[in-house]
Amino acid sequence: MTTITGAEILMRSLELEGVDVVFGLPGGAILKAYDSLYDSSIRHVLVRHEQGGGHMASGYAHATGRVGVTFATSGPGATNLVTPLADAYMDSIPVVAITAQVASTSIGLDAFQEAHTWGISMPCTKHNYLVTEPDEIAAAVHEAFHLASTGRPGPVLVDITKDALTGTAAFGGRKIIDLPGYKPSVKGHPKQVKAAVDLILESSRPVLYAGGGTIRAGASEELVKFAERLNLPVVTTLMARGTIPDSHPNTLGMPGMHGVYTASTAMQKSDLLINIGARFDDRVTGDPDFFAPDAAVIHVDVDPAEIGKIREAQVPIVGDAKVVLGQLLTQVNKRLGDQPAPEWTEWWSTLRGWQEAHPLGYVQDPDGPIQQQHVISELHRLTSGDAIVVAGVGQHQMWASQFWGFERPNTWINSGGLGTMGYAVPAAIGAQAGCPDDTVIAIDGDGCFQMTFQELITAALEGIPVKVVVMNNANLGMVRQWQRLFYSERYSASELSFTNPDIVMLAEAMGCVGLRADHPDDVTATLEKGLAVEDRPVVMEFRCDPDAMVFPMIPAGGSNDNIVLGPEDL
Repeated sequence: MTTITGAEILMRSLELEGVDVVFGLPGGAILKAYDSLYDSSIRHVLVRHEQGGGHMASGYAHATGRVGVTFATSGPGATNLVTPLADAYMDSIPVVAITAQVASTSIGLDAFQEAHTWGISMPCTKHNYLVTEPDEIAAAVHEAFHLASTGRPGPVLVDITKDALTGTAAFGGRKIIDLPGYKPSVKGHPKQVKAAVDLILESSRPVLYAGGGTIRAGASEELVKFAERLNLPVVTTLMARGTIPDSHPNTLGMPGMHGVYTASTAMQKSDLLINIGARFDDRVTGDPDFFAPDAAVIHVDVDPAEIGKIREAQVPIVGDAKVVLGQLLTQVNKRLGDQPAPEWTEWWSTLRGWQEAHPLGYVQDPDGPIQQQHVISELHRLTSGDAIVVAGVGQHQMWASQFWGFERPNTWINSGGLGTMGYAVPAAIGAQAGCPDDTVIAIDGDGCFQMTFQELITAALEGIPVKVVVMNNANLGMVRQWQRLFYSERYSASELSFTNPDIVMLAEAMGCVGLRADHPDDVTATLEKGLAVEDRPVVMEFRCDPDAMVFPMIPAGGSNDNIVLGPEDL
């Protein structure tokens, strides 16, 4: 058996996991790993900040369904990963972070660039490791990938001491997984599956409530078949957009704080919520004491900790969404045989009435200013919706979710649970690196853009032709909206600038194409020019209405019975 360095063991272990790209930034403690990376087949994308590398790994995982990998050195390198790790943890994204640590003999001595990485990262990772011996590296890496990608996916951190990387050990390939306490349930209990189908067939106002777990489990096909077999109305959370096509007649859209009126009201007035892979997030429920008061709950989740955490489930089912949906469909077919799907005639009539009365819409004055919804709608028209869309956090994120028609899973990437500003640019770069043949578009706000735009230097130098649409309203838009509605228009620390920075000049300085539209007449031409660029990143700036607000809106902590359709309703 060959004896090699710990750093070489690390690289070979990553290669055995099928890793094709790593996003990272070198430093002193991890230099031995980078020296071995020099001879590896793995592509390395040199980021400008470790946070960017973490978000790139997340975007890669979102888009490809594979585990994203990021590297960082000890101390500040590792602490800069806390935000992307916490983000991936909240949204159940499979990421493996490899960080270096000071030598094992220096731990606890306040050595240069020492940080308690395993302690700092414990609350924001699914699991983490401190590896102090070279012969422990292979097992830790293999287990990390297994943990990140199975059960409820999530980030795993492997912190390796400098002497473990420089030391030597025998390497015989992949290690056998030995995690006796880790046995995620995959298949739902048959009695619970039967009870769920009984409850559905007894209901009169059911709603299929699809969460991000359906995307993570690759359960979209099963979800559509199940919805069609039972003629169920479907709502898709922010993290589940695309799990059922928006063009499907059973789709009601996104519920919640800025969701579609019909989707939110359908949940509120239902007598049964069939929750598949959602966690009753507060952005969906509002005040949980007033949420869907007449609804019984079937809750399917691979993570037993989520069931009963917010809302009691009459039928809890612990298991993988894809597998359990298959079981439910089998049970439905057994019960119904050749009978057609239930019609739910009165319920569907009510839902269609709400859809007709309260559609999403906007008004674009031909004289301006530019409305963000108009830019998104035109972008969707010009691409025929055939793109991977990545959003930052704020008004533009909500409008993108509302006005982009998602037809397939893994084409909507955003920071849902943590709400991380600055997410879009690096995550889009990661998605483009993982899906080089797809069009990847970051829809960002000017506030978010200014947090991580430096990663466009990475994209330009690495030949990653991502497209960035910056909705410049010269404000922290969502903050301004809340200040306008709830703080007597006291705009404290929320005003930015249309001209500083000059986003077009900034884009050009970073090696990208820079374009700008100031008037509604320029929107289509600007998008067409930007979409035509294929050999380098492009940044398209749209100077938008600073006073525009996102509606519908349910005020935080309020009841979903009180949906604000416009400022006149407040």
